[in-house]
Amino acid sequence: MIEVALMVEGQNDLNWPRWQRIARAAEDLGFVGLYRSDHYINPEPPDKDSLELWVSLTWLASHTKRIEFGPLVSPVSFRQPTMTARMASAVDDLSGGRLTLGLGAGWQEREHKNYGWELLDLPERFQRFEEGLEVISSLLNSDQPVHFEGKYYHLNDAILLPRPARPGGPPILIGGNGPRKTLPLVARYAQEWNAVFNTPENVKGLNAELDRLLEAQGRAKTEVRRSLMTRLVYGKDEAAFNDKIKAIGRSEEELKKSGIVIGNASQVVEHLGRMAEAGVQRTMLQWIEIDDMAGLEAFARDVLPQVKGS
Repeated sequence: MIEVALMVEGQNDLNWPRWQRIARAAEDLGFVGLYRSDHYINPEPPDKDSLELWVSLTWLASHTKRIEFGPLVSPVSFRQPTMTARMASAVDDLSGGRLTLGLGAGWQEREHKNYGWELLDLPERFQRFEEGLEVISSLLNSDQPVHFEGKYYHLNDAILLPRPARPGGPPILIGGNGPRKTLPLVARYAQEWNAVFNTPENVKGLNAELDRLLEAQGRAKTEVRRSLMTRLVYGKDEAAFNDKIKAIGRSEEELKKSGIVIGNASQVVEHLGRMAEAGVQRTMLQWIEIDDMAGLEAFARDVLPQVKGS
């Protein structure tokens, strides 16, 4: 039906013990992958533990054997794209080809201000993002030295060595729901589109628009995997589930309307089925309560066997 992966927020109290524990759980419980955000801090205080992205992925590459993984997403706004390409290629090789390179323009104002990075206004931000995509794609795909002259990035006889073990290196993922800016970039540069906090009904329409854009680029629809990242609210039992709803402070109906996967096993399976019908091939379910391993184990036991793609 659909592949099911986990997603955690790296800036939301993630440290080595928690990361190692959830990575082993993802591997052992049958999830297809484990993804994480790339932030220094949350948009609002208080600040919490925040495990650095590429260091954590390097550990994951060498301490797991099966699961796929990657950032959702790594912004070009605070990593120079040539270095991102070097790190991604090396981590992908270390893992035996299990990394998906999620890339973004950057969006969170507080972390950019606090740590001295320039976010830029929206038009310039997307111009810089497209240049970063061009730089990374060129370095991953070209066996010859690359020349590039942009507004934000400049390459002269730049080559990525050693060459990626996978032809073209790790696949590029672009996340977002924007039909005017994001989807055209997906059609040009990406091997995966990741919708974010969206309903199956909306994703179906965006999928059709992406198909049209891919055709205009001379690419087949099958060249781009379709995935969706959204929150999962699930408890080991009814009492645990109700506690989570109470802590969130919004009704189940409100959460469902925003695309969040919520409910008991049969309700979750039904929602995942509607995702699959809308064209979603993989879902990354955001697990906020990172210490609730009992809830995660219950989800894996009750839901994953009913979802064929997992």
